[in-house]
Amino acid sequence: MTFPPELLSLLSRLGKLVALTGAGASQESGLRTFRDSQAGLWAQYKPEDLASPEAFARDPKLVWDWYAWRREAIKGARPNAGHYALAELENKFPQFTLITQNVDGLHPMAGTRNLLELHGNIQRVRCSECEEFAETWDEDSESVPRCEECNGLLRPDVVWFGESLPRDQLERAVEAARACDIFFSIGTSGVVQPAASLAYAAKNNGAILIEINAEPTPLTPKTDFFFQGNSGEILPELVRMLWG
Repeated sequence: MTFPPELLSLLSRLGKLVALTGAGASQESGLRTFRDSQAGLWAQYKPEDLASPEAFARDPKLVWDWYAWRREAIKGARPNAGHYALAELENKFPQFTLITQNVDGLHPMAGTRNLLELHGNIQRVRCSECEEFAETWDEDSESVPRCEECNGLLRPDVVWFGESLPRDQLERAVEAARACDIFFSIGTSGVVQPAASLAYAAKNNGAILIEINAEPTPLTPKTDFFFQGNSGEILPELVRMLWG
């Protein structure tokens, strides 16, 4: 792939980079998107009918079992070349923040350290009552495991429909977007709020906006550079062009 010399020059001299990743970044690791993830027993359910506080209150064991199944499905996944390229960018830029909408935990597995997980992480479990995180739990229990601190039901540490994003994560994401020189939007539809607004916040504050996606999105007309394709192919090549 050929990259515009102007882009390579900007990346080599600017110091504050923010990247936002969505489901497309994980699809290349073999993971299905949220709404395409149903199979087998779970094909009879719509994901949005299971991922809500109301669903958990109605049938906590059903919701717990669905997330246990999803955790198991993710266990075999590994970061792809795009994940590793982003970790390499973190090592190269003086200031780097990676914001993700994904809950699979592949970015930290690839080595990214300064990470904001807007929608949580499916590998973590916390109490639905006192919010304490659980380090271990019985996955084979006939009932939903309970918190050792308060005996509340454990739940996945993800943001459900009807819930707000973690305030500290969102505030840090907005702050990083407004302060960056370069903003990458990678594998995201550009329509899920409030994450979709981060690219516009960066652009409105003078950042160079770069999009990498399999298809154009509503964000594409606003970008300075758009690359159509897989981030697992484009990002490693970009890193190679910059640093050899």
